[in-house]
Amino acid sequence: MKRRDLLAAALLATSRLGVRASKAAPFLKVGAALPDPPFELMTKTGPSGFDIALMQRIAEKLGRDWQLVRYTGADFNGIFAGLESGAYDCIASGTTITQARERVADFCAPYVVSGQSLVVDTRRHPDVHGINDLKGLVIGVQKGNTSEPVAEKLVAEHRAAGVRIYAYDEIEKALDDLSTGGCDAFMKLAPVTEWFVRDRPKLRVVETGITRERLGISVRKGNTALREAIDTAQAALIADGTVPALIKQWLGTGASLP
Repeated sequence: MKRRDLLAAALLATSRLGVRASKAAPFLKVGAALPDPPFELMTKTGPSGFDIALMQRIAEKLGRDWQLVRYTGADFNGIFAGLESGAYDCIASGTTITQARERVADFCAPYVVSGQSLVVDTRRHPDVHGINDLKGLVIGVQKGNTSEPVAEKLVAEHRAAGVRIYAYDEIEKALDDLSTGGCDAFMKLAPVTEWFVRDRPKLRVVETGITRERLGISVRKGNTALREAIDTAQAALIADGTVPALIKQWLGTGASLP
């Protein structure tokens, strides 16, 4: 082949590569509030957890690479502003679907059902076996978590003395306070409390199933195309057994398929 022909072939190949590159799907940016194991956590090798594994597989189904965008606000509900600003395309962060949240974001079909649980230091409070034993005691919750209104309702009904609210990233401080007296009980979704008490022999999950909550991925209001694409991918992953396997691997008995 003549040099002129080789040059033309190279230019054509480069042109075709450029077309493919220009058509490549953008990263799927996923917002999440860490640490919130086993939904999402950082390890020495990078992000891990149920939501991380699920979004990696959903992104693969969509033909897109994915990128984790960490939300660091003290109030979990502030995470939804990132959808409107474009900081991320969707949120996968163990997020309970509520009416208030549906006013600021569109939710995909729920992928898991779970519920609030109660943790205590049984050496300090050996007689606390659930929410019916909290009279005179203070409940710790994270700001913006769905445990917050549950705890506040118990106080309003005079079934608990008060609520101590921790910044969203202060969950380990809250759990430490169960032993030091900063709070008397801590409320959070069961998979999370079960994860944390594994390395805290003083603490015990004394009650689960306090609520029944549907969890799901959310997207910006009006982003119907992405919501439907995620729903389709998620449905396929449920049908082929991927999601049930991830629930068993990461969330244990504290969660199930909807």
